[in-house]
Parts: sequence; C-alpha cells; structure tokens
Amino acid sequence: MPRSGSPSSPRPGGSCSPGCEPVRRLPTGVRATSVVYVPPMVRPEVGAAGAVLLTPGAGSDRDHHTLLALDEALAPLPVGRVDFPYRKEGRRAPDRAPKLIASLVADAAELCRSTRVAPGRLVLGGRSMGGRMCSMAVAEGLPAAGLVLLSYPLHPPGKPDRLRTEHFPQLTVPCLFVSGDRDPFGSPAELEAATAAIPGPVSHHWIAGGRHDVKGADDEICSVVAAWVHAL
Repeated sequence: MPRSGSPSSPRPGGSCSPGCEPVRRLPTGVRATSVVYVPPMVRPEVGAAGAVLLTPGAGSDRDHHTLLALDEALAPLPVGRVDFPYRKEGRRAPDRAPKLIASLVADAAELCRSTRVAPGRLVLGGRSMGGRMCSMAVAEGLPAAGLVLLSYPLHPPGKPDRLRTEHFPQLTVPCLFVSGDRDPFGSPAELEAATAAIPGPVSHHWIAGGRHDVKGADDEICSVVAAWVHAL
C-alpha cells in the first residue's frame, strides 16, 4: 500500500488550506525541512499505479484462479475483483457491452472511493471478455493508469475477419497483453498487427504452448503482470 505523506507543518497563523489535514505543531526547537500538504481523501502520488481492478472472462467469475493469484501477487497494491451483472444475477449469458461497461465504471468509482486512489491511478484489466470491456471503457473515457489484458479475444475462433479492435485507436494508456501463443482467439502475429493501432505504449508477453485458458501458467502470468504494474 502506498505510504502516506509527512504530516503538514503549520502555516503562518496556524491556518490550513481547505481540504488539508489538521495542523500538527512541531515541538519547540524543531524546524521543518519540508512542507507536504496531503488531502485527506486522496493517496499521495507514489508511482502511477494506486490500485488494480480485475474482471473475469465471460464463462467465469471473480474467483477465477488467475484473478485470485494476481490478487496475491500484486500486494501491497489494493486489488478489487468484480463480477459483471449477469453473473451476480445468476445468469450464464453475458449482457451487452453498454451494460457491462456501465457496471465497470461504477465498480471503478467504488474502488477509487474505498481505497482513496485517484481515478487516473487505477489499473484496469482482466481475462478475455473482461479485459476487452475494460479496454472499451477506457477508450470511452474512463480514467486509468494502464490496462492489463489477459487472453484478449481479438476475434472469434476461425473468424479472423471479425476483429474486435474498433476502439484501439482511442487507447492512449500503457497496455500489457498476455496471451498463449496457440490461442485460437488471436495468434501472436494477428495480435501484434492489430495492436499497432494503439497510440499508447504496448507490451506483449506470450505463454509458450498456451491456448485461450493458458492453464498452468498462473505463476508466469503473475510475475509478468506484477513487474509491469509496479514499473508504471
């Protein structure tokens, strides 16, 4: 968890600007070497990433083993694992994109509120459909420090002409794509060609022999994602 800033030193007359923490007077004879005013409802800027919101694929939920592993690997950053509305309502078929994105926007706002992290310091991401919805939300204006896209579903299997990339030119934040190199939803060559349309910095990591579910690769995924997020 990012550390809080130093206590504010008193201003002349003992007053404090609106929104700053109550003044703590220094002991007699002690001089302040620096002055840092920390708003009480926002974490101080320590690195770009302040919290992480993770979403599942269409057929899974917030307790997917990869999301659980990432939750632990990303410590001490606060991590929120969320479900989409259809999963919360006990349905198996996903809602349409607008409803999924609206749910994400609300979940992101709640995570920022509960962790006191500024919206622009939130990293968004998830598996397959969940990651795609996060990228679409950011393309539509949701603030983010970066996107972590696991097994991005570039196109339906066997239908490489149906690309899910219309929003890529609106992605200006750093993006990390982690996929198996045998994923039928998009080959390395296809995904690298498609992500060339993203104006923000793009990184790729390929899981050798991995398909869309990249089974048995949680340790590798966690290592790559944690290093990338902490380096933002």
